[in-house]
Amino acid sequence: MMRLLAGLGLLVLVTCCTAQHQPAPKVATSDQYKGAELEEYFSDSLHIGRKGHNKIEMSLLRTKDRSFVIINFFTRQNGCWVSANHYELDKDDVLGMDPELSDFNNDGLNDMTYVSAVAARGANEVRRLFIYNKSNDRLMMIENSDDYPNLRYNKRLNCLDAFLVYGGCSTVFLRIEGDSLKEFACVELANGLSVTTYDRHGKEKIIYTDTTNKAEYVRYINFQPLEVNDEEDSY
Repeated sequence: MMRLLAGLGLLVLVTCCTAQHQPAPKVATSDQYKGAELEEYFSDSLHIGRKGHNKIEMSLLRTKDRSFVIINFFTRQNGCWVSANHYELDKDDVLGMDPELSDFNNDGLNDMTYVSAVAARGANEVRRLFIYNKSNDRLMMIENSDDYPNLRYNKRLNCLDAFLVYGGCSTVFLRIEGDSLKEFACVELANGLSVTTYDRHGKEKIIYTDTTNKAEYVRYINFQPLEVNDEEDSY
């Protein structure tokens, strides 16, 4: 029962670790989410944040009007799971959550993403990113992460990069600043190739152009010098 309440985002502040967890039902039974169908459920307490100290529970629910994700993040205190974060976020109704736990800020602790939307006929996978903050033991949502599709950690530059597909394509290099992502460089392939950098105020500077470049849909791992991504650099 405790797993059900946490998974459906009810106002439960403490879930004792000794409680017997039962499988989540197909339909939410609380007044808050009455009639919502539970499409997907995910729980982890071994890999998120500080392993064994934190737990995440996620539910994808659907009503006739909307699909939405409920995220509950817990910290262990005195042998019990205590609520630290709660999010309720709209989601498209095309794909499942496909949650992934990985380190996106190179602090040795796993963060979380899930699929929030798809675009460009499936070429752009949009994910919401949540970073674990050890200083306050909470999960922080990166507010503009779904502006950058195909987001991943870039080991070569110790940053994040995104790959945007449209009539051309762009590899965008990003840093985490507070609860947002900030661009510091971009390689664009559209009517040739251009490399642009951005200072801390967002002022852009084109540092390289090649109007003869005809390559299409190439993702880069570095912008100075230009290096094409390969599987070895994927996380």
